[in-house]
Amino acid sequence: MGEPARRCGRAASWDNRTFRLGPDLAVRLPSAVDYRTQVDEEQRWLPFLAPHVPLPIPVPRAHGAPGAGYPFSWSVHGWLAGEPAVTTQLTKPSEVARSLARFLVALQQVDHAGGPPPGQHCFWRGGPLRTYDTQTRRSIDILGDLVDGPAATTVWDTALRAHWGGRPVWFHGDIAPGNLLVRDDDLAAVIDFGCCGVGDPACDVCEVTRK
Repeated sequence: MGEPARRCGRAASWDNRTFRLGPDLAVRLPSAVDYRTQVDEEQRWLPFLAPHVPLPIPVPRAHGAPGAGYPFSWSVHGWLAGEPAVTTQLTKPSEVARSLARFLVALQQVDHAGGPPPGQHCFWRGGPLRTYDTQTRRSIDILGDLVDGPAATTVWDTALRAHWGGRPVWFHGDIAPGNLLVRDDDLAAVIDFGCCGVGDPACDVCEVTRK
């Protein structure tokens, strides 16, 4: 099929495995059943979003069906030039940050009518934190003395009281350095829209700051 794409190895990609196909294409395959619905999301929405954002994003060229022992649908995308920010020594990080901010502002201004709301396809990114309330409290209990349990619970309770007061907008859902391609000391493209949707855009800020 092709050589594994360097920017999409285990360190840079979790939901999918990507193989470069010739000079201009990339084959993108979900790595597990939980990620299979992301193919249809990208096939539906990437062509719609692409004309409205100021940087290149992947555009599907073909939609593959299960077969030859592989159980999920898959995609062929156009190849985008650039190196992932996670493996690049940025000499002008402020320029990359400005370009990313312009990209996210433009994305949020795209008409959101009919866009996918938060759900299992994006692991509820863009939705209320309460979805993970039970899981978070259980994790704090399991950690025991490794963390300040009362302080962590206080932080979590405060977060639960925060609500998005604006209209729903488009979010990327995984603005991690591995999904930002850099070229000539600036942001060249944004990839991996499998978790995109319409809701609270705070998830994109969270992804940037936690890395």
